[in-house]
Amino acid sequence: MALISRFSEQLSFEDPKTVTVATPDECPSPSGMMPSQVINWLIATRQIRSGSVIEPSQVQPASLDLRLGARAYRVRASFLPGPNSSVLDRLKDLSLHEIDLANGAVLETGSVYVAEVQESLELRSKISAIGNPKSSTGRLDVFTRLIVDNTEEFDRVAEGYGGRLFVEISPRTFPVLVRMGSRLTQLRFRRGAPVSSAAETERLHQEVPLVNGQATFNEGALALAVDLRARQSSTIVGYRAKRHSGLIDVDKPGVLDPADFWEPILASRQNNLILDPDEFYILVSKEHIVVPPTHAAELMPYNPLVGEFRVHYAGFFDPGFGHGQLGATGSRGVLEVRSHEVPFVLEDGQIIGRLVYERLMAPPTTAYGQKIGSNYQGQGLNLSKHFKTWAQQIAL
Repeated sequence: MALISRFSEQLSFEDPKTVTVATPDECPSPSGMMPSQVINWLIATRQIRSGSVIEPSQVQPASLDLRLGARAYRVRASFLPGPNSSVLDRLKDLSLHEIDLANGAVLETGSVYVAEVQESLELRSKISAIGNPKSSTGRLDVFTRLIVDNTEEFDRVAEGYGGRLFVEISPRTFPVLVRMGSRLTQLRFRRGAPVSSAAETERLHQEVPLVNGQATFNEGALALAVDLRARQSSTIVGYRAKRHSGLIDVDKPGVLDPADFWEPILASRQNNLILDPDEFYILVSKEHIVVPPTHAAELMPYNPLVGEFRVHYAGFFDPGFGHGQLGATGSRGVLEVRSHEVPFVLEDGQIIGRLVYERLMAPPTTAYGQKIGSNYQGQGLNLSKHFKTWAQQIAL
């Protein structure tokens, strides 16, 4: 691995000589999630392609931010192309209207859109990828999923895939303004099978405590519980999204008054919360989570048998999340919660998610929170980056 590598002239960055690149063979582990320097290698070897310059800020510690392309399509229904069709072939049948994103466009709640992505892939064998919404996208209740040609699954890119990328976008609560270049989704790259076994996860917890206090493991994953108990500094335990609120520009952070879009939820005497059907909530985990730089983590639903609610949209925790915090251990996990069909009672301390740790091929050159503008390092009960700091909002 070198700061000025033999690949530097091939990188489609504005200043490639400042970019760190490593091949998979230079990493300590032959398989695992790919860190930033190996993602740079994918760019250098044109396994990740784009008609425009790839910006260095797109490369995160263990993922690549994808940019919306020039066009989006409002479609009649969500779809998968299937094993013998391209996304464009299906859009010919399902598209209702083509939208020009060059100057921005409003995506309305209750509608489904499919947008082009500027980046495309020509992956080599044994390299696959997984898509997920960015954290800020999920906290706006914007449901996104990656779609590729000839697939029967959302958010999955098969080994050796070559072709275009598209993203399905469905705003659930707030209308959003997007444009060409907006970043709503991420792509993570894998070589082999990086998911840690139960023994590996528990051993990792012994080396680097993954939570403060007692850890509970379930099927090799770290169990997370919801925090609904009042604290000395505040009685606020969450936020509920307001219906029929204003427009959110996804590319403008820190400009919106949270009181126009959210109402705070106060702790009850019973330390519980009744989730109303089809309402959207921002809650927080009891645990302070640590993801060491050697690993990434993904929040999975705990078990559909314990309640009809969705726990998250994004659910991806970068390497370095909550690691090395001054004066504290870890960062809270923000939970994006939506109940289905019937009201459901959440109790304080109820386990609602499982954090699955995945090893990296090597630690990233810069971990989450280290001079890369990470928005949620050291977070408590935080709304998305688009909102101003609320006087009532606290860091737990």
